[in-house]
Amino acid sequence: MAARRARRLLGSLCIALLFAQPPPSGAAARSGSRSLLTESLVRTFTPFYFLVEPVDVLSVRGASVIMNCSAHCESPPRIEWKKDGTFLNLVSDDRRQLLPDGSLLINAVVHSKHNKPDEGYYQCVATVDSLGTIVSRTAKLTVAGVPRFLSQPEAAAVRRGGSAVLGCEVAAELAPLLRWERDRRPLPPERRLLQLPGGALLLSNASDADAGLYRCALDAGGAPKYSEEAELTVLPGAEEPQSLALLRPPSSLSRLPGQSALFPCLAAGLPAPHIRWTKDEQQLPTDGSGRFQLLPGGTLQIQDVSEADAGTFTCIAESGNDTLEAQAELTVQVPPRFLKSPVNIYAHESMDIVFECEVTGKPPPTVRWVKNGDVVIPSDYFKIVKEHNLQVLGLVKSDEGFYQCIAENDVGNAQAGAQLIILDLDVAIPTLAPTSLTSATNDHLAPAAAGPLPSAPRDVVATLVSTRFIRLTWRPPASDPQGDNLTYSIFYTKEGINRERVENTSRAGETQVMIQNLMPETVYVFRVVAQNRHGPGESSAPLKVATQPEVQLPGPAPNIRAFSSSPTSITVTWETPLSGNGDIQNYKLYYMEKGQHTEQDVDVGGLSHTVTGLKKFTEYSFRVVAYNKHGPGVSTHDVAARTLSDVPSAPPQNLTLEVRNSKSILLQWQPPPAGTQSGQITGYKIRYRKVSRKSDVTESVGGTQLSQLIEGLERGTEYSFRVAAMTVNGTGPATDWVSAETFESDLDESRVPEVPSSLHVRPLVTSIVVSWTPPENQDVVVRGYAIGYGIGSPHAQTIKVDYKQRYYTIENLDPSSHYVITLKAFNNVGEGIPLYESAVTRPHSVPDPSPMMPPVGVQASILSHDTIRITWADNSLPKNQKITDARFYTVRWKTNIPANTKYKTANATTLSYLVTGLKPNTLYEFSVMVTKGRRSSTWSMTAHGTTFELVPTSPPKDVTVVSKEGKPRTIIVNWQPPSEANGKITGYIIYYSTDVNAEIHDWVIEPVVGNRLTHQIQELTLDTPYFFKIQARNSKGMGPMSEAVQFRTPKASGSAGKGSRPMDLGPDYKPPLGGSNSPHGSPTSPLDSNMLLVIIVSVGVITIVIVVIVAVFCTRRTTSHQKKKRAACKSVNGSHKYKGNSKDVKPPDLWIHHERLELKPIDKSPDPNPIMTDTPIPRNSQDITPVDNSMDSNIHQRRNSYRGHESEDSMSTLAGRRGMRPKMMMPFDSQPPQPVISAHPIHSLDPPHHHFHSGSLASPTRSFLHHQLSPWPLGSAMSHSDRADSTESVRNTPSTDTMPAAAPELPEPEGPFLPAEEEPPGPPTAHVRPSHPLKSFAVPAVPAGGPFDPALPSTPLLAQQGGSHPLQAVKTASIGTLGRSRPPMPVVVPSAPEPQESTRMLEDSESSYEPDELTKEMAHLEGLMKDLNAITTA
Repeated sequence: MAARRARRLLGSLCIALLFAQPPPSGAAARSGSRSLLTESLVRTFTPFYFLVEPVDVLSVRGASVIMNCSAHCESPPRIEWKKDGTFLNLVSDDRRQLLPDGSLLINAVVHSKHNKPDEGYYQCVATVDSLGTIVSRTAKLTVAGVPRFLSQPEAAAVRRGGSAVLGCEVAAELAPLLRWERDRRPLPPERRLLQLPGGALLLSNASDADAGLYRCALDAGGAPKYSEEAELTVLPGAEEPQSLALLRPPSSLSRLPGQSALFPCLAAGLPAPHIRWTKDEQQLPTDGSGRFQLLPGGTLQIQDVSEADAGTFTCIAESGNDTLEAQAELTVQVPPRFLKSPVNIYAHESMDIVFECEVTGKPPPTVRWVKNGDVVIPSDYFKIVKEHNLQVLGLVKSDEGFYQCIAENDVGNAQAGAQLIILDLDVAIPTLAPTSLTSATNDHLAPAAAGPLPSAPRDVVATLVSTRFIRLTWRPPASDPQGDNLTYSIFYTKEGINRERVENTSRAGETQVMIQNLMPETVYVFRVVAQNRHGPGESSAPLKVATQPEVQLPGPAPNIRAFSSSPTSITVTWETPLSGNGDIQNYKLYYMEKGQHTEQDVDVGGLSHTVTGLKKFTEYSFRVVAYNKHGPGVSTHDVAARTLSDVPSAPPQNLTLEVRNSKSILLQWQPPPAGTQSGQITGYKIRYRKVSRKSDVTESVGGTQLSQLIEGLERGTEYSFRVAAMTVNGTGPATDWVSAETFESDLDESRVPEVPSSLHVRPLVTSIVVSWTPPENQDVVVRGYAIGYGIGSPHAQTIKVDYKQRYYTIENLDPSSHYVITLKAFNNVGEGIPLYESAVTRPHSVPDPSPMMPPVGVQASILSHDTIRITWADNSLPKNQKITDARFYTVRWKTNIPANTKYKTANATTLSYLVTGLKPNTLYEFSVMVTKGRRSSTWSMTAHGTTFELVPTSPPKDVTVVSKEGKPRTIIVNWQPPSEANGKITGYIIYYSTDVNAEIHDWVIEPVVGNRLTHQIQELTLDTPYFFKIQARNSKGMGPMSEAVQFRTPKASGSAGKGSRPMDLGPDYKPPLGGSNSPHGSPTSPLDSNMLLVIIVSVGVITIVIVVIVAVFCTRRTTSHQKKKRAACKSVNGSHKYKGNSKDVKPPDLWIHHERLELKPIDKSPDPNPIMTDTPIPRNSQDITPVDNSMDSNIHQRRNSYRGHESEDSMSTLAGRRGMRPKMMMPFDSQPPQPVISAHPIHSLDPPHHHFHSGSLASPTRSFLHHQLSPWPLGSAMSHSDRADSTESVRNTPSTDTMPAAAPELPEPEGPFLPAEEEPPGPPTAHVRPSHPLKSFAVPAVPAGGPFDPALPSTPLLAQQGGSHPLQAVKTASIGTLGRSRPPMPVVVPSAPEPQESTRMLEDSESSYEPDELTKEMAHLEGLMKDLNAITTA
């Protein structure tokens, strides 16, 4: 200990002297000593490998066998052996013993039919106790069985000079031990005698000496075993022609690289057969100079087989006019070979590492991993990634050792290994990060310098918990509150497991991380460690977090099979998934044509389906996904099947005829189009006839070649030909008849051709184009043309071309040089008379050095969402910018998202170009260049333009629905933005229904403002399946809906505490008038209710009296009868016929109902075409009842559609006049007119009594009367505007989704959806800017009972753009049901807790008016009063 202290002190002093600083203390001193001693603490890798590994051995019974093995290590390893995976006990074994070098000796191999103790797979295991264990490749010991002949030789006769085959078949392992005897003497080695690998004897070119008794012998240890004898008789040679026959056709073989292959092809016939071989329809060179040799008898021998030799070999035997073919496949199998072997790795505990292993072979090898001799079983921490690599997560000390990658296939196996050393945490890894360390752990590799270490991070919390990921956030350590230079390591593990994993932050100063790939419903323990340049500091306290449970979805359907049932159909079958995750509702079968990228699907109710309408002889892939009540499960793997073949459905293509001479015509064609062949083309059928005799048709069936020479035709006769393709199913349609006429006489080739009739040359810079016409005398055969050329002499070089060719380009000539060219026609007799021509090649052209000026003033004018017009000017043109030459312009454009986008270009001949096909809402940059002849300019300066927005063209993604914990009636909907938003998302619409097949206008609608990606929906019915769809909205409109997502609410409601809705008590239940609990849990006494009622009635009466007195007073002051008349006319029509641009004419705030004493605001919106109204929407089907549409038309003309409650005998204007349900509307115009009023919600006087009458839309001031009628409590929702600043402008004031029932209703603001950012210090208040002398009223509210819960969702109200307009001509845009009539449907809107602060009275904002204006308004009010009297008397 003293020495250790001394070393630490010495290290500290050395550092102090080096840097001329005071000696560090504490942690800094320890860190300094650690960095100085790092090199001495790092352990080195130990070489440990096999020098010799066992190989496959073939033995016979009773023989001795040695399996070789030798290993190298610094410490002598201990060698053990495994047989078939089990260790051998060699101590007590008298037949098996371990040799000093580690090899295994097996004496007297035992093998019988029922006892085979020595045959099997052997593996050598080497162990060093302090280091680890490695295993060798496995080697197979095969023991030849009891000698037995599977077939015996049979007597045969062969003619002199002919060929014969003597059969003798044995088991494959005995074949190398077989030999032949004649007359009981070994056969002499002759090339005419060939023993095949299977044992048969081939005899070719027989002579009298070959006659005798033949037998085969097996030398399998001990005395040989002989077959029966068979006599071979040699007959005299035949004089009559014998038909061709194949005595021994070739058979398919499988070989390893380096081995030899024999393909027999023994044929008999007279004349003697000629044998030739082709590979993949290419002629094989069998002259004996290469690896392919043709042995006597026609046998093909391939020496030193390679992978390239694999293919189809065809033996073609020809005898006279007879031809026979036979095919065989050669398969070359390759043992496993390592392309990339594992490498040694240093690591620290908690790191993640990857051992890489890349192998090749044929068939493709399988890979398994072994650690210290034991097979690695994949688990949560040991995973096979990227096909063959081994990933170890969260290293612990016991993971040290040797890891081996073992690759196996049918023809061999191989192994490669590496060592893993885990260093102490205070020892830096000595080298740079190897590729086998994951990115999550590379930060551990930098050695630390001396200095203070950070303290523990503070306040570690999980801000987002899902099924398979958790987001952690924290604050920087107290030792470094800024934390800008700190990185963090997050260590985590499953609870109860010691193996810890680590994840690092991606950049310095980042205080959050997303931990992914977790298991559902599992408890994890997290801790965070900060790290500065001196090293890691203290760890935070452990934090336990449990992931959420995962919805139980079906597993993959097992045993999926596909088979073709006809040329156009395939049947797919499968079985029920084994996982018990609920009943399977249906299956979806996906299928796709091979090579295509578009997948089709079909719903299936059973366990099989036949897909029809497929292409013939085409391969398809299939997969199946099972669905249960939670949704789609795991897909099966793809299975492939090919439809059956059929006759071709189209004729061959491009049939051409070439008359060769007076008796033959050459036909050439192309196969039918690929999609019409309907199978493998097996041949072509050629039909031909004389044109003069159409009934006399001759057929000729050819092979798969694409040409045929028809010979034996008559001279000077016209023939017609047609060709049809054939498959195994029959012959397809034929081509049209094509005619050609044979020559009257064959051409003369007894003399040379005459001189060509013409020769033309066209010189270029480095080439000359030569063209000519044939000799005028066409009776002499021309086989080709000889072109000679050279500088000054035509004899320098000569080129020969085909007789059909009429031009040729002489390349690689010198510029500015004089060439002489000669042309001669030739045939088999010789060359004809030459024709001479000369030409001088052109000089090199010097390009114009002066570049052109680039275009200037490039401008981008946006025309639409996908079109931008680019304009520019050209300074090299005259002032009028008129183009008179052949110049053109090149426009290029690109967008920077993604960053690697390539430029697109287009050419234009004018000074503008219309770029189309652009993406909406995307910034593009444009530049232009000009080209004139060979001159071009540089690119101009760039212009930028952003395309207009477009409605979203894809639905929101990843829609999920979960239940809120502790609130079974509340669900949370989450989603992701659409992939093709085409603009800034301004909101979403959530549709939900209990019937997925219902019309979309019958679904309940929940608007969501802004770009929020989550929303709560409350007051749902328990144990009920709901279906949800989401639609995104931007400034241009609505996008498509997402697919329906199903969710069933829980069965048990639990206690209806704070924030929960009371139990539904049925339609006959009537809540008490007072004393009931509000939906938010705040009780209200009967005394409070009575007091509120008195206040409402009193204020209403006083208000009416004041209004009547003022009206009478103002009316008497009116002196002009004409003004009265105009005011009266305005009062009749003004409430719904204001012009949108009439700023002086303003409607009154409210109108008065004598019977009900209620105050109602009149619509002041200035837009003549409102595009949105709000209507309560039912939560479930129980809330919906019919509405009586028979209303008085006068009432409808005076009413306006407002949020709130209507009485039984009244309804919204739109609903009454059109006979349709009011619809929830959305604004589409992002530029609203100037607002008239700014509204903040006034909280209810009586929160427990927010009821609505079934089937009616009640007036806000009459909600008290309804509360005796309605059994349904209605909560009051609080929007973002509750938190908005009270002095906020109208444009930035969103409205609420539901106004409190007992407060007077206010017109909706006209601005777009803009959620408020801050919460005012005081309670929310309604501010009304009166637009006429009569001022608005507001009733003070009692403080709400419950505290405000900011965690609950708020539903902002949809904004309305309206104007003074005739209500009879209202135009609305409904979501999902534009222009469709439907009955009104009331809905319970989600409620939210209310603030505790009490509301205050509305304040007046204007006080002075002109007398003229006051007179007009009073006349207007007088007209309203007359209308009211008429309504009440009616």
